[in-house]
Amino acid sequence: MIFGPTPLEEAEGAVLAHTLRLPGLVLKKGKVLDAAAIAALRAAGHKEVTAARLAPGDVGEDEAASRLADALLSPLIARSRAATGRANLLAEAAGLLVLDVGLIDAVNALDESLTIATLPNYSVVSPKEMLATIKVIPFAVPGAVLGVAEAMIRRRGPGAVSLRPFRPFKVGLVMTELPGVKESAMEGAVEVTQARVEALLGSLLPVERVPHDTDATAAALKRLLGAGAEMLLIAGASAVVDRRDVGPAAIVAAGGRIEHFGMPVDPGNLLCVGNVGEAPAMVLPGCARSPKLNGFDWVLQRLFAGLPVSARDVMGMGVGGLLKEIEVRPLPRDKAPAQASQAPRRARRVAGVVLAAGRSRRMAPRNKLMEPDETGTPMVVRVVDQVVASGLRPVIVVTGHERARVEEALTGRPVLFAHAEDYAEGLSASLRAGIAAVPPEAEGALVALGDMPLVSAADIGRLLAAFDPEEGRAIVQPTFRGKQGNPVLWAREFFPAMQEIQGDVGARQLVGRHADRLVEVEMPGDGVLRDFDTLDSLSGLRRDT
Repeated sequence: MIFGPTPLEEAEGAVLAHTLRLPGLVLKKGKVLDAAAIAALRAAGHKEVTAARLAPGDVGEDEAASRLADALLSPLIARSRAATGRANLLAEAAGLLVLDVGLIDAVNALDESLTIATLPNYSVVSPKEMLATIKVIPFAVPGAVLGVAEAMIRRRGPGAVSLRPFRPFKVGLVMTELPGVKESAMEGAVEVTQARVEALLGSLLPVERVPHDTDATAAALKRLLGAGAEMLLIAGASAVVDRRDVGPAAIVAAGGRIEHFGMPVDPGNLLCVGNVGEAPAMVLPGCARSPKLNGFDWVLQRLFAGLPVSARDVMGMGVGGLLKEIEVRPLPRDKAPAQASQAPRRARRVAGVVLAAGRSRRMAPRNKLMEPDETGTPMVVRVVDQVVASGLRPVIVVTGHERARVEEALTGRPVLFAHAEDYAEGLSASLRAGIAAVPPEAEGALVALGDMPLVSAADIGRLLAAFDPEEGRAIVQPTFRGKQGNPVLWAREFFPAMQEIQGDVGARQLVGRHADRLVEVEMPGDGVLRDFDTLDSLSGLRRDT
């Protein structure tokens, strides 16, 4: 790759190294300079630009990122479109991320031009969550380097980045009792265990409560197996201190075996892992009565993901296994940031704002938002249903013209309403009212238009997956065949500027002003371009429903 100051006479086809703002035009970093861009630069007084030119055999950054992402794909993992030399891998289901750490390290060590960054190995992930990002550092990669990376991944087979979906195990829990144990403590242990199991998509069978006795506990394990339990847990009234204690002995008495007692994770040292037939069986450490992260969580997550947990696996959990304070640690656990136990990490908090205040002037006296499709569903209801289905929370509907009709149509749906008193002033009034209603904990807001009912929840999901203000993806806009559309997702940093907009315009002007913070997401359909504000356009809507 040839990089540096490039005379305009030689710059056509080169890649612009830095964003340039020209009168009425922004040329973004990474743009391939065409004749029109060269003419605009020349008109603005530029004689040269800092640019990169591909040498023979080089592969452009987007193609390189795309090829490396394709090589890393495996079942239940999707990828984003490559842009600015980056492609992301995304989860399609809840599960456990399992990495071939050695292979990823080897690819990262191959050449400084190629990088793969992932979540930690064995991370619990949610659908649509980003698992990894492939970033090409320069504007191009030598083709030979990329070929070697692809060959390294192919030789090891699929699974450098893999997702193991959680299985809906039926879990049996035995609670042993001793005199003097508070009922509230027993109930609390059941609630915490049930929450752990359900967060991993499992279900808890009716709990067996028996005396703290080996024979009684073994009998309870057998009853649970007869009731369909696929995993067995024992929460003892007293901590396990030996393989021959009540809990482990009950597993053996029920026909099972102990795989390992103890683990190098704190809290969680006293976990006992075994099985009864095909069913994994565990005696829980006392810390499992708390919802805080402990070693039991790590084992439970792997089992729900269908991964066997051997004694060697347990003994390999020591690095990173110090999860609580000890005397010499500077930050006591109760003052440290809260750590989730087994539940998938919460996605970014993004609100949905549906603008539904307009007067439908091009369709007056009819209100376009109340026009039904072939199923009789009003247009605004279709829009709101898709925004709600995408998982955005809260969903705020901005009302104005015929406020009562709009609110009545949305009765029973999980939405909030924000009324734009000055809606007659135009689109900006609705936008200001909607943004003002976004709660302070939201990191951003997706602004949807009430007359664009062909935008699906899946389309919105693609925008959410691309949203990352810290990485420069603070404005996320959909495109179809390169044409920009709606809805647009905005980071909170733009809210003050959005509150200042006046007139019958939206926030599109901010997109051009902050092009370096924009990411475009190509959509599979044209719903992000199609609004319905005339009688003629409505006939097209009804054909598409």
